Amino acid sequence: MAFWMNLGQNLKVNAKKFPATVALKDARRSLTYPELNRRVNRLAHALLAMGLVKGDKVAVLMENSIEIVEAYLATAKTGIVIVPINFRLVGQEVAYILENSDAKALIVHDAFADTVASIRGQLEAIPGDRYVVVGKEKPGYLPYEAWIAGAPDTEPEARVDPEDTWILIYTSGTTGKPKGVLRSHRSHIAFYLINAVDFGFSQHDICLNVMPLCHINSTFFTFIFTYIGATVYIHPAQSFRAEEILEIIEREKITFISLIPTHYNLILNVSEEAKKRDVRSIKKLLCSSAPVRKSMKRAIMDFFPGVELYEGYGSTEAGIVTVLKPGDQMRKLGSIGYESLGTDFVKILDEQGNEVPVGEVGELYSKGPMLFDGYYKLPEKTASAFRGDWFSAGDMARKDADGYYEIVDRKDNMIITGGEHVYPSEVEEVVASHECVFDCACVGLPDEKWGEKVVAVVVPKPGIKREEIDPKAIMDCCRGKMAGYKRPKEVIFMEAEEMPRTPTGKILHRKLKEKLAKR
Repeated sequence: MAFWMNLGQNLKVNAKKFPATVALKDARRSLTYPELNRRVNRLAHALLAMGLVKGDKVAVLMENSIEIVEAYLATAKTGIVIVPINFRLVGQEVAYILENSDAKALIVHDAFADTVASIRGQLEAIPGDRYVVVGKEKPGYLPYEAWIAGAPDTEPEARVDPEDTWILIYTSGTTGKPKGVLRSHRSHIAFYLINAVDFGFSQHDICLNVMPLCHINSTFFTFIFTYIGATVYIHPAQSFRAEEILEIIEREKITFISLIPTHYNLILNVSEEAKKRDVRSIKKLLCSSAPVRKSMKRAIMDFFPGVELYEGYGSTEAGIVTVLKPGDQMRKLGSIGYESLGTDFVKILDEQGNEVPVGEVGELYSKGPMLFDGYYKLPEKTASAFRGDWFSAGDMARKDADGYYEIVDRKDNMIITGGEHVYPSEVEEVVASHECVFDCACVGLPDEKWGEKVVAVVVPKPGIKREEIDPKAIMDCCRGKMAGYKRPKEVIFMEAEEMPRTPTGKILHRKLKEKLAKR
């Protein structure tokens, strides 16, 4: 065994160290570490009995569940590569990932069997006897529970090295077709060890997993806790009901959650009755995947009194790059903090690759032990994402005199109006401060005079009809707070469900822009 134990190898150890500790729990079931290890071993043997070998790809099209966690752990034990697929994708989008990844088997929740049925005929690389269904039995699928029940629960014999690929995870496609991101066991081990220290987690923590396990955030912040021998409560991610989340926190005495700004916004707007829930068990909160507005940060800390609020910046490719810690939240509002423990210095570079002066905007580059190994089958994309050993996810940032970073916006979201550059997040911060606004996004739409004009797309607060809001009032709230060319020239109202988003709730500016262009 390699000195650095991967997640699967570590599970074997935790089964001995924590025989009575609940490893995973959901609304119906709970598994101790020994129980989880036995089930994972059965799944590992079942995958090997299919004829899969180290390096082969098994795709999972599943909602958050104990079974998808078992799939991650079983592939870690065998050297098989797991390919998580966003369950919100439609048939042809799923087919693209299955074909591009060279998947040789598929495990699917019964709710998504129809999606697979629409494309199954074109999936030539997956033999008919390598389709597995979780939940209700379906014709043409191996039933998950019966399939693993017939396999031994002993440890599988497989050599898995830290450098081996564990996860082939596809980006959400904010700037084009999804790219397959190759991530090794070593990069995840580094994440677990570094962030367990950075955040101060312990085996006494109880994590509530809300984020989809087809997303990198959950492969990071769910498995930290199984790595250190703590407890994870798995919540289905198909819908987010804030009142239900608060009830789970109270009932299960949750100590940590990783959420995005959209989730926090929903929590902050629950009924007065729901606000009476006892949430004092929460010790730490993380906000990530999108910038957090200053007013929201204050509201989060008021809602969860005494909580330690963290904000993390990172990407599928780079892991966590910077962390804004609790003591800096009010002192450095708007910042994403400074380098995560173990991350090499971040660089802010101009288009020529020169470091920009303090306070000026440039493209953010980083390197460190959590970095990915490249894009699958896309050597030219991999090369273009790096300057030497330094990687960029395409985010624009600035650094202040104290060494703290602030994300300005994504490079691809930038609006150019009359030759001036406008970063949407700067305008969104102000528009969101209007008393009638629940959420907003700004994009650039064609304009004969200026090339592009700034357009604010606004989701009204619950209970407020769009007809009750004066668009001019939204535009006027920006006066005196930013240059004239940055102010919205048009306001468009949308319902929350109309706003195109990634699986984690991040607004897809590109798709929003395409949607509005078709009006």
